Amino acid sequence: MMTYDNTNASEPVRIGRYANVLMDRWFKRSFGWAPAKRLMQLFLQELIPERTITEISFGPQEHINPIDRGKDIRLDVQCRDTNGRLFIVEVQLSEQSTFYERAVFNSSFVIQEQLPRGTTDWDFAPIYFIGIVNFSIHKGSDQVLFRYRIKEVESGEPMTDRIEYIFLEVPNCRKALTPQAGILDNLCYILGHISQMEERPEGVEGEIFDLLFKSAEIANFAPRERKEYIKDMTTERDIKNQLAFAHNSGVQQGLEIGDKRRAEDKVNTARNFIALGVDLEIIAKATGISVEELEKLRS
Repeated sequence: MMTYDNTNASEPVRIGRYANVLMDRWFKRSFGWAPAKRLMQLFLQELIPERTITEISFGPQEHINPIDRGKDIRLDVQCRDTNGRLFIVEVQLSEQSTFYERAVFNSSFVIQEQLPRGTTDWDFAPIYFIGIVNFSIHKGSDQVLFRYRIKEVESGEPMTDRIEYIFLEVPNCRKALTPQAGILDNLCYILGHISQMEERPEGVEGEIFDLLFKSAEIANFAPRERKEYIKDMTTERDIKNQLAFAHNSGVQQGLEIGDKRRAEDKVNTARNFIALGVDLEIIAKATGISVEELEKLRS
């Protein structure tokens, strides 16, 4: 089982049987590459059961803002099915109060890039933005899946069925591993706890779980991937220690210490945060580096 040493950062990180698939790089390995097509197809089918999700292909992750000095974006996973529907899948580990706004902003890129300059045809492909969040937006709820569409306020009449926002709140899986649990309840539990497991929980059956446990098993990683995973987990352990120190010492003292560090140390710390998918605004507050400079580091 993976454990963190909070007193001596020089001690090696102990790695369990399965990887933490909610970390950016390892989510992409499990869900966002060619061997994971079937897993992603089953995942999308659970989220959007009224649609038949056929064979999918993965698309670009980098999207450049055509407006000078406008914010570019990098998506965790983007894919398309054979019916032309586009799916954006984003993972957010740390709590972010503006995640809904981020979803709207990021989805706008995928819409506008479908339409060539000068077109009078607004027939763009349907977009599904899927946010997997490791925090509860709806505090105290045991509902894990939330879906939003654009509708008229009074009547509920839909304005368009071309865009939908879907959010999977991982910590809300209070019914997981019980007779009342659905597949998504158990899936959220597995996503949030798989790195702490040595065995698959009883009663968690089905192809989607077969594929998820297989893709997350570190024994199936290539040697280079295992080395990178250990490095990522060491970085996460160090960041947790840094955050714990800042909390214990007080935010102001932590900022003062950070200000005294050399610029190179600050950049390295920022790169570590970026690799773990921490929101750029949070990194900016922790390091003192502007969001604009962090965007350059991320690219």
